[in-house]
Amino acid sequence: MLYYLYEYLTSQGIHIPGLNLLRYISFRAGMSVLLSLWIALVYGKKIINFLRRRQMGELVRDLGLEGQKQKEGTPTMGGLIIIISTLIPVLLFT
Repeated sequence: MLYYLYEYLTSQGIHIPGLNLLRYISFRAGMSVLLSLWIALVYGKKIINFLRRRQMGELVRDLGLEGQKQKEGTPTMGGLIIIISTLIPVLLFT
């Protein structure tokens, strides 16, 4: 998305310093990785707290295992963090 914005601006004769880096796939890939990591670190805890407030936790059956009850209430939708932190950079930098 940002690459297409760069192409549009340059076709209109608008040149913004530093925006030329978006031409390079290595720059876009690196920025995508950094943005993905940043999203996971910053918003991961907020998403986990949100899931706990909505009581989307794991139900644990009593199997008689030691330490089993500690797992109760752990959010089960942690993959949501991975999907969000992957999808946003892909949409921005491809």
